[in-house]
Amino acid sequence: MTYLFMFDLIGCGVFAISGAIIAYQQKMDGIGVVVLAAVTAIGGGTIRDLLLDVPVFWLHQTSYMYAIIISSLITIVCINSSKKLPAKALEFADALGLALFVVMGTAKALSTGVPALTAIIMGTITGCFGGMIRDVLANEIPLIFRQELYATCAITGGLTYVLLLPYFSVIISASAAFSIILLMRLMAIKWKLTIHVFKDKK
Repeated sequence: MTYLFMFDLIGCGVFAISGAIIAYQQKMDGIGVVVLAAVTAIGGGTIRDLLLDVPVFWLHQTSYMYAIIISSLITIVCINSSKKLPAKALEFADALGLALFVVMGTAKALSTGVPALTAIIMGTITGCFGGMIRDVLANEIPLIFRQELYATCAITGGLTYVLLLPYFSVIISASAAFSIILLMRLMAIKWKLTIHVFKDKK
């Protein structure tokens, strides 16, 4: 199992957890849990692969489906066995999944020979679009459109990976990009960091 494949599987599981949590909050049934978990986990990567015109990653690799199912079941058991869900569980799971998927998505795009800028965009799509589909299906405002930094974290992480890769190993570059995305996202959540583009008119 390669380092990036491990990143991808863990990210798939973590994003599936965030989808299952949303399904719980929306009081969905078992099918709803699996559907939201699945679209969150594989939605962004599917769009990336279709745009890159490469085989969709999960169609011939059942490990991703197993990761989604296992993560969904673990989430259901944990929620049912506890009195209440931790307040920041969804945001932390989403931040972790974002960091993992942006790195993997950027790396995969680079492996197809696309320019660095395209790879960063593909990494951002991988990290952000699954959660966006999840939120739309759950009738929620997507996290990417809310005030706290989100896509900016993904772009910064993808850029970090692209800049470091010529000088450092894949492991070091991926770890640095992952850490930056996760730290930025958690800081944005904690301190409500945002980038204002319009002036408030009173």
